[in-house]
Amino acid sequence: MPTTPAVDATAVAVGLTRALRAAGVTTGPDRTQTFLGALAQLDLARRSDVYWAGRLTLCGSPDDLERYDRVFAACFDRDPRPHPPPRPTARPDPPPRTVATGSGIPYAPDTPGDDRTPPAAAPASTDEVLRHRDLAALTAAERTRLRRLTAAFALSGELRRTARTHPARRGTMDPRRTVRELLRHGGEPARPRHRAPVAKPRRVVLLLDVSGSMDPYADALLRFAHAATHGPAARTPTEVFTIGTRLTRVTREMARRDPDTALAAVAAAVPDRGTRLGEMLRAFLDRWGQRSCARGAVVVVLSDGWERADPALLAAQMRRLHRLAHRVVWANPRKAHPGYAPLAAGMAAALPHVDAFVEGHSLAALEHLAAVVRGEVSDA
Repeated sequence: MPTTPAVDATAVAVGLTRALRAAGVTTGPDRTQTFLGALAQLDLARRSDVYWAGRLTLCGSPDDLERYDRVFAACFDRDPRPHPPPRPTARPDPPPRTVATGSGIPYAPDTPGDDRTPPAAAPASTDEVLRHRDLAALTAAERTRLRRLTAAFALSGELRRTARTHPARRGTMDPRRTVRELLRHGGEPARPRHRAPVAKPRRVVLLLDVSGSMDPYADALLRFAHAATHGPAARTPTEVFTIGTRLTRVTREMARRDPDTALAAVAAAVPDRGTRLGEMLRAFLDRWGQRSCARGAVVVVLSDGWERADPALLAAQMRRLHRLAHRVVWANPRKAHPGYAPLAAGMAAALPHVDAFVEGHSLAALEHLAAVVRGEVSDA
């Protein structure tokens, strides 16, 4: 079936799969290639074709379905649940053309009566361009569009092994369950039972610079923090702090479901706009980090590194933080600017105690930051 010339199947596949990865859905290159092959056989003007092709090829477990619907709605700005193809009538019809999918289920395209409106896939290429735009250069309409994309974001710390165990097919032998299995069979030989450690995501701590130099990025970064707190992958509490002339814990304000309400509460709680990174980092470590908040966590500092106070104090506190945390990640929106070098006194003082130094100027950069936090990319 011919595709609509104005729609690029590759842009649809790449844009949707990247958004799904940011939302916590594991979509590897094999699934993306299968999805792209399915799109080549379907009519991209049919929104339901794109929806069901992606659902059958990109979702690997039932837990992915809800995230897929949310991301599909954010990318295409429509109802994410199109009606399935109608049941065949009693009159015999020629067998429908099928497309092989990654799940092994044949897919039959919809009948001509289905929705054929082309806006289904066309916005994907626009979203792909928007993902790489600098947050400081966006128009009001682009910011509104970006907020819908950010709502589907997910952020979780890399997995760590805990002392708890659960039954598993492989691992160390579980003596209790093995003995119970022998008793259940009357002492006859039985298959040994195994157990494996339970994996749990590490705590994520976000330190957001809200000083005047970060004004162009503040709204987007705060919405990123809100999505990280409420996203589908947020299985562990995400602590959020703002740093300026004062340190403010805004985790409670971020707990509100509506992002606009949450950001209004944060704005009321954070009236100051100065920059004293070293002093605020010391206050964080003395009151929160030393107890348990930063210990063994992935700490993310989102700041341009401008420091009005003594850079030596910032270096000393970053050294403390590095000893407590599992990893320290610094996201700097200025890093993407041509010719950038970390020559600012604060940034130069902090950099030796940072495990990963990444960009933070666009949605694509924040998606990369999320991959670094999950431990999928090192960026050391």
